[in-house]
Amino acid sequence: MKNIVLIGMPGSGKSTVGVLLAKALGLQFCDTDLLIQQKTGEKLQETIDTKGLSYFLTIEEKILSNLDCNGFVIATGGSAVLSSKAMEHLKRSSKVVFLDVPLEEIKQRINNITTRGIAMEKDDNIDTLFKKRLPLYRKYADITLRTEKLTLEDTVEEIIKVIYI
Repeated sequence: MKNIVLIGMPGSGKSTVGVLLAKALGLQFCDTDLLIQQKTGEKLQETIDTKGLSYFLTIEEKILSNLDCNGFVIATGGSAVLSSKAMEHLKRSSKVVFLDVPLEEIKQRINNITTRGIAMEKDDNIDTLFKKRLPLYRKYADITLRTEKLTLEDTVEEIIKVIYI
């Protein structure tokens, strides 16, 4: 069985939806941000602050490129799409679902941008991040799901519908 990979901006609900989706389908769940934390032994923001963005993105790419599993729901970090190598690897064994949330809603959901572990340049903000990443989310998505008017449960149901029907 193919994996289901969730991509989207920080705050789009990838981890929350991922857990619920995996439970609904009887699949295992994997959060790649947690894999990065296990590998580095520190929180995402600590890694970015102490070792730099480039190091963080390299670790993320290695972890994503080496994922070898079937029947998982995988919640990626928002920066996963910055690595074409990682995304091409994931697409070979997965259906990729972009949780498309409008910028204004993302801004309402994220209030800890400097401590959340978001992979971004020092001069970036949510607006610039959104502008840079949106084309990449669209490029790699097999399915795009607008979620701003959906409950978590509705989002899970919609993903199941578009993947299995």
